[in-house]
Amino acid sequence: MAPQYLTVQTLTKYIKRKFDADPYLADIYVKGEISNFKRHTSGHMYFTLKDERARILAVMFSSANRFLKFNPENGMKVLVRASVSVYEAGGSYQLYVKGMQPDGIGALYLAYEQLKDKLEKEGLFAKEKKRPIPAYPKVVGVVTSPTGAAVRDIITTIRRRFPVVKIILHPALVQGENAAPSIVKAIEEANRLGKADVLIVGRGGGSIEELWAFNEEMTARAIAASTIPVISAVGHETDFTIADFAADLRAPTPTAAAELAVPHIDEVREKILNMQARLLRSVREKVRHESSRLAYLERSPALKNPYRLIRQQMEQADRLAESLHREAGRLIGAAGEQCRNLYERLLRNRPEQKLLQARRDFISLHGNLVKQMQAVLREKQHRFGKNISALEALSPLKVMERGYSLAMAEDETIIKKTSQVKKGDTIQVVLTDGGLLCTVDEIRRRRENG
Repeated sequence: MAPQYLTVQTLTKYIKRKFDADPYLADIYVKGEISNFKRHTSGHMYFTLKDERARILAVMFSSANRFLKFNPENGMKVLVRASVSVYEAGGSYQLYVKGMQPDGIGALYLAYEQLKDKLEKEGLFAKEKKRPIPAYPKVVGVVTSPTGAAVRDIITTIRRRFPVVKIILHPALVQGENAAPSIVKAIEEANRLGKADVLIVGRGGGSIEELWAFNEEMTARAIAASTIPVISAVGHETDFTIADFAADLRAPTPTAAAELAVPHIDEVREKILNMQARLLRSVREKVRHESSRLAYLERSPALKNPYRLIRQQMEQADRLAESLHREAGRLIGAAGEQCRNLYERLLRNRPEQKLLQARRDFISLHGNLVKQMQAVLREKQHRFGKNISALEALSPLKVMERGYSLAMAEDETIIKKTSQVKKGDTIQVVLTDGGLLCTVDEIRRRRENG
């Protein structure tokens, strides 16, 4: 008989039905360490739950994890309530987590520490953001339950200490699932009205679960965003909430918050009486001082005989007027003299005068130049005539006119000695009216005497 083969899908569905049919696997409690934690954009959480020897995939859908009071992290040991089933697409079995809490530490305490650390890193608790509480408020706003003991303590304390102040109650739930949104709404309403000078936010004591609305992130952010200074008054003196860190001032109890919000009327009255006494002393001292000054001024000569002071001033004014006239006359005379000097200089340096003088100088220089040139010309002509006479006296032509002639070789050099030619040479004989071209037939040398 041939074997019957199953598809992977069929096998996986069969295994899944086996898991789903097992009542023990439908609701189990498992503890382990979180690893590979990932929060999807859909809000679902995917992680691995492991111990020293084994590991299993786990998923916690957003419908379940929205009730968590803390943020799961890698390395955190947790206790989970889950069911086991098969993820068909991957062919793997995994935990489908329904609930989760830290192993060894309370979920609320862990959520408190995580939120406190987160907001502190954001700077929400920074000291420089704290606003001063007004010393003498006219209106005090109170955000709390209208039926609790806290509101009675706050109102009684304020009425006893400072009965002139006005109290506005902004009712809010201070316990339960809807408490945090109710507190936020009351704070926002108080800021929208804008009548309160200071705001008390709080409630009486209780367990951490009962006080949890004041550990919610939305409550802390609403307190920090308030434009009205906030005094937190949550629980007893040993109770610390996130709201205490976000507020501008923390009071250990609601009664203490009322004491911090308003001064005591007796202290204010005593301050007013002290200020009144100081003011009266200051006024009396000022009156005494001004009276002394008045008496001194009354004894002064100027007030006894003011006309004398006026006469002195009039005399001084006359002297100053005379001095002013003299000085003005001197300055005017000096200015006139300066103007005359400038006018004379201007006349001397008039362009017409300068041009006329330049023309005169030009005519004079031109005449001198002509005379000098004529003298130089006569001298040059005289010297030229003398040089011409000397040249004529020394000219060979003058000598030739007396019957002499010049003999020149073919290269036109003057023949002075018989040694410069030889028989058969052609020579040129230059006469006054021309020349002769001759051939040397015979050379006769002159005999030396003796």
